[in-house]
Amino acid sequence: MAQLNFGGTWEEVVTRDEYPLPQAQQYLANKTIAVLGYGVQGPGQALNLKDNGFNVIVGQRPGGASWDKAVADGWVAGETLFELAEATQRADVVMYLLSDAGQISAWPVVKENLNPGDTLYFSHGFAVTFNEQTGIVPPDDVDVVLVAPKGSGRSLRTLFQQGKGLNSSYAIFQDVTGKAKETATALGIGVGSGYLFETDFKKEVYSDLTGERGILMGAIAGLFEAQYNVLRNNGHSPSEAFNETVEELTQSLMPLVADNGMDWMYANTSTTAQRGALDWRHRFRETNTPLFEELYASVASGEEARVVIEANQKADYREKLDQELEALRNSEIWQTGQQVRKLRPENG
Repeated sequence: MAQLNFGGTWEEVVTRDEYPLPQAQQYLANKTIAVLGYGVQGPGQALNLKDNGFNVIVGQRPGGASWDKAVADGWVAGETLFELAEATQRADVVMYLLSDAGQISAWPVVKENLNPGDTLYFSHGFAVTFNEQTGIVPPDDVDVVLVAPKGSGRSLRTLFQQGKGLNSSYAIFQDVTGKAKETATALGIGVGSGYLFETDFKKEVYSDLTGERGILMGAIAGLFEAQYNVLRNNGHSPSEAFNETVEELTQSLMPLVADNGMDWMYANTSTTAQRGALDWRHRFRETNTPLFEELYASVASGEEARVVIEANQKADYREKLDQELEALRNSEIWQTGQQVRKLRPENG
């Protein structure tokens, strides 16, 4: 493992140099890996493992869109594509990548078909951490590990195809065989991770739910809407409001931050922008810290898990979700975004 200094805090991380792909291939050479679920994370992880030379099968409920998607991606029914029970029975490593709601529903079938000594793999700590609400308590005769790519399954696949990687966290919940850590490491490298950093199931889900509701999705969408609306209410055109709120951030500034850091981005903007940003960042931090503290407390208490589980169990959940997404899509800011994206040079 490599020892890296992150702002004064030392962490051990696993890179492709410390644990190269051929080592992972050798370690898992005689293992059958079943990827259960072909929705968000399933396709990227399954296809990356397959392309990296591992023995992969897919488990999915037949007759639905995800089954059809698996077939379209080249998985063959009865050969590399099976129902959940059979895929679980056939596997040495069971990658449980159904949605959180799907994991709750399918758990009795999966648990019944796990074999002693198997590895049960998650990419989210939700099911195990909130087991009082999910009912998912792994049997005591299997290893239980986690590898959580820090991004969508689509991004994991795209970066893999570009020869890059998406960083992932890993964790060990239960080590029956004494080999759980190496199994997690090999799988993490196999799915295309750039590097692996250690966590535990609880920290993974707490940080993940906070991030999704916060800066990654909820907060950024709310801030977009707030600034856009203020500009529009003060007479700015939709195009100007959108460009100053979303387009410049996503197309110009965030790539600079991603490549070189926030300080470098600041240093390469105008002195007017520098001064204003340096001053106002403190105001935004102090204003939003109590909200993030409230959010984290809601995650840690299990309240967010309760809301998610109850919502997903309602018969009309998908219908109401579609309505909410349609309202978001039809809002002026994102209707403007559709038009602005068409005007990007690469779309001309």
